[in-house]
Amino acid sequence: MVGLSEVAKNLKPSPTLAMSAKARQLTEQGEKVIHLGAGEPKVKVPFDAIMAASAKLVSAEIRYTPTKGIPALVNAIIGYTEQNYNKTVGKPNIIASAGAKQAIYNLLMAVLNPGDEVVLLAPYWVSYPDIVEMHRGVPVVVKAADGGFIPTFEEITGAVTDRTRAIMVNSPNNPSGAVYPPDLIGQLVEFCEEKDVLLVMDDIYHKLVFDGLKAVSPFDYTKKDIEETNVVVLNGVSKAFAMTGFRIGWTVANSKLVSAMTNIAGQNTTCPSGVQQAAAAGALDGNQNGVESLRLILQNNRDIMVRELQSMGGVKIQPPQGTFYCLPDFTAFGDSSVEMSNFLLDKARVVTVPGAEFGMEGYLRVSVCGSVADIIEGVKRIRWALDPESPDEIYIGDKLCKRDWA
Repeated sequence: MVGLSEVAKNLKPSPTLAMSAKARQLTEQGEKVIHLGAGEPKVKVPFDAIMAASAKLVSAEIRYTPTKGIPALVNAIIGYTEQNYNKTVGKPNIIASAGAKQAIYNLLMAVLNPGDEVVLLAPYWVSYPDIVEMHRGVPVVVKAADGGFIPTFEEITGAVTDRTRAIMVNSPNNPSGAVYPPDLIGQLVEFCEEKDVLLVMDDIYHKLVFDGLKAVSPFDYTKKDIEETNVVVLNGVSKAFAMTGFRIGWTVANSKLVSAMTNIAGQNTTCPSGVQQAAAAGALDGNQNGVESLRLILQNNRDIMVRELQSMGGVKIQPPQGTFYCLPDFTAFGDSSVEMSNFLLDKARVVTVPGAEFGMEGYLRVSVCGSVADIIEGVKRIRWALDPESPDEIYIGDKLCKRDWA
């Protein structure tokens, strides 16, 4: 039998997907599992997206599309960029992709040679290090010395070497919900343009911020046009428009980089689905009230999650400023977040995601995408499983469960 490549042998499975698969199996067995793991909003997909996709289907003209994206979607992304980022861009600066994850993959393939480095800021999205390594690059992780969720400018730039090709910033941040301050973004834009390093802004959650905050446009901090700046923006419809299943993302960058990514996409996926691109264009051009409605739901759920977690002794939490997630510190209850996450699923039937996968051992990522009832019940079960001061017995579904461990 032909052996596997070193990349394939070393590639770890997605912990989020693995936990979801285990939870799905338990649910199929009749267990009352509460999902506080995956980041998938429960609101309906925008009506304008459904109508655009339906119209495309009814046409019965479902063909290959331009690799960079159908004209309607490219134009919608140009308009979205001008409206939300205060930046004028053209068609050569846009490429659509099968989700923002593919945008990251193709971008790094376009710029990395073996041994090149990408600076990642902990906590980082779980797939970043693996995608870098799949391209035989080297992920360089920077963690805040003060234990917070945002490294300082000095900590970030101190990790840059002559092999650094990019710094990746995800703000608002998955998994912590932290929003990077404008002055730090400005400093990074200036630094990257001076050092000729890409500043890759993963902005998939940029509309989902709380408490009057606003995710800043990195383009506000450069005097260069889109062809000269080192700023690259990644985005998509999955999160703000609750269209996770449509798998449409995009990249805004200089035309040389977009051209390279287009060649790469042409050799792996050819093009994203035309039906899904039509839906994404419909969402971007259509009524935007659903985005604000989702943001308000998430902010309310965030408040409830924080309140419930703060009532649990031993848990430390920094209230998230955006996204779908909280990243509380559970180190008082154990050193291994993987073991703790598996324990909570096995004993309390609650899905969480280990913080170790995001560069934050001892933390657990919990999602606020579900119902208020699930958030309250989920934290109640977590408290029962971990806190010896909680009652010994609890109902999980219709089963009376007794805590028989220390």
